[in-house]
Amino acid sequence: MAVVASAPGKVLMTGGYLILERPNAGIVLSTNARFYAIVKPLLEELKPDSWAWAWTDVKLTSPQMGRETMYKLSLKDLQLQCVSSSDARNPFVEYALQYAVAAARTKSDKTKDELEKLMLLGLDITILGCNEFYSYRNQIEARGLPLTPDSLASLPPFTSITFNKEESSGQKSKPEVAKTGLGSSAAMTTAVVAALLHYLGVVNLPSELNGPLQDSKVSEELDVVHIIGQTAHCIAQGKVGSGFDVSSAVYGSQRYIRFSPEVLSSAQDAAQGTPMEEVIGNLLKANWNHERTKFSLPPMMTLLLGEPGTGGSSTPSMVGAVKKWQKSDPQNSLETWKKLSEANSALEMHLKTLSKLAGTNSDDYRSVINKCSTLTSEKWTEGAVGPNQIEVVNALLGARDVMLVIRYNMRKMGEAAGIPIEPESQTKLLDTTMNMEGVVLAGVPGAGGFDAVFAVTLGDSSSNVIKVWSSLNVLALLVREDPRGVSLESNDPRATEITAAVSSVRIE
Repeated sequence: MAVVASAPGKVLMTGGYLILERPNAGIVLSTNARFYAIVKPLLEELKPDSWAWAWTDVKLTSPQMGRETMYKLSLKDLQLQCVSSSDARNPFVEYALQYAVAAARTKSDKTKDELEKLMLLGLDITILGCNEFYSYRNQIEARGLPLTPDSLASLPPFTSITFNKEESSGQKSKPEVAKTGLGSSAAMTTAVVAALLHYLGVVNLPSELNGPLQDSKVSEELDVVHIIGQTAHCIAQGKVGSGFDVSSAVYGSQRYIRFSPEVLSSAQDAAQGTPMEEVIGNLLKANWNHERTKFSLPPMMTLLLGEPGTGGSSTPSMVGAVKKWQKSDPQNSLETWKKLSEANSALEMHLKTLSKLAGTNSDDYRSVINKCSTLTSEKWTEGAVGPNQIEVVNALLGARDVMLVIRYNMRKMGEAAGIPIEPESQTKLLDTTMNMEGVVLAGVPGAGGFDAVFAVTLGDSSSNVIKVWSSLNVLALLVREDPRGVSLESNDPRATEITAAVSSVRIE
């Protein structure tokens, strides 16, 4: 009776830093890189004396890291004790487990006896992340393969992320995990929460999520996943973040405005001795005032991510530097934020216009996108015939110009705060990318730094961008936008032997 749930990784296209403060909005795209959680009972049947037990066993397996952790969970107060070596602990999964069980005690469809029986069978939890969450650049280079999506696609799904650096001396090093910045902890937490809530009878997850924001029943179920996932993720991180990563892992691509951080104060008080079920019960009733609106890229546009191989950046320390600058220079910082906020809204407006034109003037839209995909932006107006086509070109150029304004102000903010939000190496790469045929946008997602860069391309122009990136030592990832959020899977993803990414990407 295994339950398999999956949740997507994300790319924050606009709203970096601003999204931390209400009412600033950000556009976050969910991707085809998914985290999977498999939940099943640990025992096949109850032992006769099990009803007298006050504890149940929990096994957490992460095959990619070669880790297996055993816990004892108190059925009385949901305290969790790790009975394995301490270096293998995963706080995100630990909080997800405790809060999901607490939610089941207050909200499950199952009777108290059914729930107790299910819990006494123990929990066997397996977590798996698509390869796209992690950097395999070193393995590709070590194998002498070219830096192309083809090489990435040749890796087996869920490839091990344990690197033994000192093999020659026979010493095994600890797993060294290089990430691509897609929000693996938020996707993992959401997948675990969703699988546990479904398994414990709290929610009935949708298996195909086509329009969660319109379907009120589905939305109610997802709201529970969101509240428990958001709480577990924030408490495990030790701080209340903006939450856009968990929100997109639950609901998919969207325009997002954060919730008030005070919502979570009761969860932070749990450490003061308030029973966990009471805390979770209150959170499920609380006013989560985040705002989300359905959003995805216009038709015939492709999201591309490139890994420059300069190593990732620490988001918390960069956020800290920006906050320090805001305090020390309120006037200038406010002005920069205002310009960024206006530019973010304008980009959103141009993209929405393009989606609308794709619906109302589909032939003209298709014709313009196909023409522009083969031309650099300064030639886009040349091929436009008639007012409908000119309208499409104007929206494309508008989106592009606004992206340049966003990048300028992000750089300005980075310089003022003394951090590399768009480092010089990334600026050169992004300028080169934006000057290629068929590229509308290019930028640093989220908090910026040395993580992956993104581009949005028209029609079939992505293959050319991938080739140029490869020549510049930038590895194009197999990540694309997939607007679906959390979802119930029909089987163990390892059984299909093909990841969503590889099956949905045509590699030239």
